[in-house]
Amino acid sequence: MDEKIVLVLLGPTAVGKTDVSFSIARKFNCEIISVDSRQIYKLMDIGTAKPSIEDRKRIPHHLIDIVYPDEIYTAGDFCLDAEKIIEDILKRGKIPFMVGGSALYYWLFFRKPMSPLPRGDFSLRRKLLNKGKEILYRELKKVDPMSAKRIHPNDLHRMIRALEVYYLTGRPMSLWHLERKGKIRERRYKVLWLGLIRERDEIYRRIDLRVDKMISEGLVDEVKKLLEMGYSPDLPSMKGHGYREICDYFSGKLSLEEAIYAIKRDTRHYAKRQLTWFRKWGDIEWFHPDELDRLMIRVEEWINEAAGGLC
Repeated sequence: MDEKIVLVLLGPTAVGKTDVSFSIARKFNCEIISVDSRQIYKLMDIGTAKPSIEDRKRIPHHLIDIVYPDEIYTAGDFCLDAEKIIEDILKRGKIPFMVGGSALYYWLFFRKPMSPLPRGDFSLRRKLLNKGKEILYRELKKVDPMSAKRIHPNDLHRMIRALEVYYLTGRPMSLWHLERKGKIRERRYKVLWLGLIRERDEIYRRIDLRVDKMISEGLVDEVKKLLEMGYSPDLPSMKGHGYREICDYFSGKLSLEEAIYAIKRDTRHYAKRQLTWFRKWGDIEWFHPDELDRLMIRVEEWINEAAGGLC
């Protein structure tokens, strides 16, 4: 293979990426790299709509179930892990296939200037996490006042990352960001950007059906078990759609009916934000999920052009 090729399939939540990705992966000898900021968490299966264990056995998947809910995993960690996995897949003569809807992960990996920031330290993150938000914010204001100004005191995830960078390098994250400006990300891969799209009303209807299915499959019990295991509702992992609202149900802030309504509403808002992000990128080729034959032809053409007739 002369060029390092990467296949991407993105789109809003509930649009139908999973079924389409399986069809593509089977035909073109791909391994799937999950680009999903919630499927990284172990013990959180129903609310994150992970592919089943059986499907993951049939088609190799990466970056699913890699950290526990009380561990911090950043977009920077994703970039480091994804690059290693892509290189390994390519060495084995297969095609890396990035699938998911986390726009930030794609943007940071492919489109944002290179970052020299250090890889995360889970031991340090756990120590910081145990301190609580108020203490962390006071520390951040002391060691990195510029970052403290742009990070909200309730944003536990970003506070921990900023402090982690400082304690690992002895330099504030704000300084790293200033030095990074103007550095262009090297073009490492030839990428085919594929997007799935449906009419907005159809996406919203599918979101409602997905949430109903999650409830019937035991989302409430899944969240209850996580809380009983000691995972705090304040953790970044528990702030995802579905988990946050069911936590509010258990704390008495919402009735179960109100929580279900809130999950559907918030997920619809998230799907709208995803599309806003993706539509800014002019190189995405959009398909309806029902256009699978046309999509397959496009992938085959692209692979033959890029890799000298792998198909």
